[in-house]
Amino acid sequence: LISERLPVSLTFGITGFVLTYLICVPLGIAKALRNGTTFDLLSSVVVLVLYAIPAFAFGMILKVLLCGTSDHFLDWFPIGGFRSEGWAQMSTWDQIKDQTHHMFLPVLCYVIGNFAVLTVLMKNSLLDQISQDYVRTVLAKGGTMKRAIWGHALRNAVIPIVTGIGGLLTIMFAGSVLIERVFSINGFGLLSLDALI
Repeated sequence: LISERLPVSLTFGITGFVLTYLICVPLGIAKALRNGTTFDLLSSVVVLVLYAIPAFAFGMILKVLLCGTSDHFLDWFPIGGFRSEGWAQMSTWDQIKDQTHHMFLPVLCYVIGNFAVLTVLMKNSLLDQISQDYVRTVLAKGGTMKRAIWGHALRNAVIPIVTGIGGLLTIMFAGSVLIERVFSINGFGLLSLDALI
C-alpha cells in the first residue's frame, strides 16, 4: 500500500516544494530591496491574507469556485483524484496535460501553506544581512550596493531558508492529510489517516 501511495504524495510534495521556493525566495528578496514601498505593503497584505487561510480551507473554496460543484461557478478543474480514468492509454502529451490539470489546485494549496512564512523569513533575513558590518565594509571599499547584496548578503540570508527544508520534506513524504482528503487524492497522508482510524 505504501509503495502505491508514496509516489502520489512525492509528486505533489516535490512539485509544491520546488514552486514554493521558486516563488517565495525571489518575492522575499524583492520585498527586502523595496522595503517600505507600496509594493512591499501591498505584497505584505496579500501574504498575510493567504497566511490566515488554512490550506485545506483554501482548497475547499477553490473546489467550490472552480470545479463545477455548483451551477453558479466555473467548471475548469476536476473535482478530485490524481489522474483521469484511462490515463495509461493516453499519449504522453495527454498524460502530461491530464496530470497537470489534476495537480494544479492541490499544488496551489501546498504552496499557500508555506508561502507567507518563507517569504517573510527571506525578507527579514536579507534585511538583517544588509545591516551587517561586512556589507558596509564592501561599500566602504568602493563596491556597489548591488555587489554587496548579490555577492555577499544573499548567501548568508538564504541559510535560515535552507534550514526550513526539513519541515517541507515531512510534507513531501507524508503528504498533507487535509489537502488529500479535500481533493480525494489517494496519497500517503490519507493512507496514514485511514490506517489510524
